[in-house]
Amino acid sequence: MSRRGRKGGAQKPEPKPGLDDARARLEALGYAYDEMADEWMLGYIVDKVASTIKNDCNVDAVPDGLRHIAADMAVGEFLMALKGCGRLAGFAADLAAAIVKQTQSGDTSVTFAVDGMQTPEQRLDGLIRFLMDSGRGQLAAYRRLKWT
Repeated sequence: MSRRGRKGGAQKPEPKPGLDDARARLEALGYAYDEMADEWMLGYIVDKVASTIKNDCNVDAVPDGLRHIAADMAVGEFLMALKGCGRLAGFAADLAAAIVKQTQSGDTSVTFAVDGMQTPEQRLDGLIRFLMDSGRGQLAAYRRLKWT
């Protein structure tokens, strides 16, 4: 079948499974997704996570029941990679600003809506760990035996 549309122009390539879910999850977390800067790395990580799940479960495709877990794992790895490259400073600053509970102008008082004494970086690290690790136990429900 031809890759041309009705008007004779070339069609866009099919989107990668899971890429739209990962993009939506990033945007829901407040990350300003830049298609030019982030598309290749996120696509690579989505493929890597899909391969990990397929190999762990011994299946040919990521099961629908693991779609959201795959998106979270990809987003966690993506944020960790950006943090490692030093490209996540703006997101961490936004995360810090989101925890301010109350400000006062006279005598400058700021109250934070924080449980304990976690820094913004510690909260970011906790979010990344949660995204990468949550739901891994559900992979066992889709695991198939491998006969050699």
